[in-house]
Amino acid sequence: MAEPQLDETLDSTQRNAVLAWLVTVILAALAVNHGLADSYRWFAFTWFAVAIVLLPVAAFRDPLAMPPWELLVLVLLPVADATVLGESPLTMIAVYIAVAAVALVAIVEVDRFTAVRMNYPFAIVLVVLTTLAVAGAWNVAQWLSDATFGTNYILDGRSQDAANYALMVDFAYAALAGLLAGAVFSRYFQSAREYADEIDRTPTQEPQDKTANSGTGAVPSLIRDRLDVPDRTVRLLSRVMQVALAVLLLYGLVTRDPTTVTNSAIALGITFLPAILEDDYRLPLEPGLVFWLTAAVFLHALGSAGLYGVIGQWDSVTHTVSASIVAAAGYAVVRAIDLHTDEIYVPSRMLFAFILVFVLAFGVVWELAEFAIDWSAQQLGMTAIVAQHGINDTIVDLVYDVVGAIVAAVWGSFYLTDLSQRIAGRLEG
Repeated sequence: MAEPQLDETLDSTQRNAVLAWLVTVILAALAVNHGLADSYRWFAFTWFAVAIVLLPVAAFRDPLAMPPWELLVLVLLPVADATVLGESPLTMIAVYIAVAAVALVAIVEVDRFTAVRMNYPFAIVLVVLTTLAVAGAWNVAQWLSDATFGTNYILDGRSQDAANYALMVDFAYAALAGLLAGAVFSRYFQSAREYADEIDRTPTQEPQDKTANSGTGAVPSLIRDRLDVPDRTVRLLSRVMQVALAVLLLYGLVTRDPTTVTNSAIALGITFLPAILEDDYRLPLEPGLVFWLTAAVFLHALGSAGLYGVIGQWDSVTHTVSASIVAAAGYAVVRAIDLHTDEIYVPSRMLFAFILVFVLAFGVVWELAEFAIDWSAQQLGMTAIVAQHGINDTIVDLVYDVVGAIVAAVWGSFYLTDLSQRIAGRLEG
């Protein structure tokens, strides 16, 4: 019975490849058409989609290594809509359907053609995060094009605030499209897994012992071993910043400054998170990581107290440090889940991409939350706890989010492995 089933799978694979190639050729033709019509955004986006589709074909030198053709139709529909209607409001919504579809294709390819293994919940979350990350990267790319080549994609004749409002609406569409893409992915997840079981195109197999590639044993202290700073000094610096936050909180209360009070109180509360994790969840963090977290919230609290307005680059510094914390948390959690269950496997070389996706998606969600808080405060006649200052502020924040992600991605494999193993141990318990 195995041979007829395999023959049927091969026939299905060939049929899928023919249809997928047909859709891909149409996408390439539409990309050329967008280029001739000077619609460079859609020209670049469509060729990017084609490159994602053909990546497994190039990697395996196999024309049958194509994603499900139905998913490519989801990419094709918005591109065709842009060809017919041009830059209409409907097309601006459709672009994020295309973004979600491309993210969907990318995740299907990762699961089908690489050593990465995902269970259903992990895959759905990753589809949503990838959609948000692609939306963020796409807008950063347009902003860089405006700054470098003098195009006008982001502002488009609007003021900074109006363009920022439009971007937030676009991000909201991207979030919705990501959720819809996650729902659609459930239709293809099982079939993709069955295909991988029948015809294995994975270049490397999952190791029998995951801890072999995750670094066993003690991990060098974040600060002590690299900067030769004793743990006692690192703890003292963390305590000094906590005291400074408490003083800042009292100052805000005396001057009746709600922004300073709120930001310093939240920051001070976050600094006690490591102690809670250690006491209540038996998850000790090394002093260097505690210092890292405390420094991030301390710098933000100082910025909210006035340094954001005095020092132009202070916001960029805080975003970089905060993004590195988010990236570190993402690294530790993903690696812990990887160690905890056999259903999920993420090779070390893939973690860098996962961290970038995680941080960019978190950056988009944070900008949406920041906008919602700012807008709500304006409607209520209150002072916003956090505020946005135009499109450039938002995009630059996302750029520095990526910088922080790269820092954490490079250092994560050295300094966060032990934390990941402790989290995995707690999951086992």
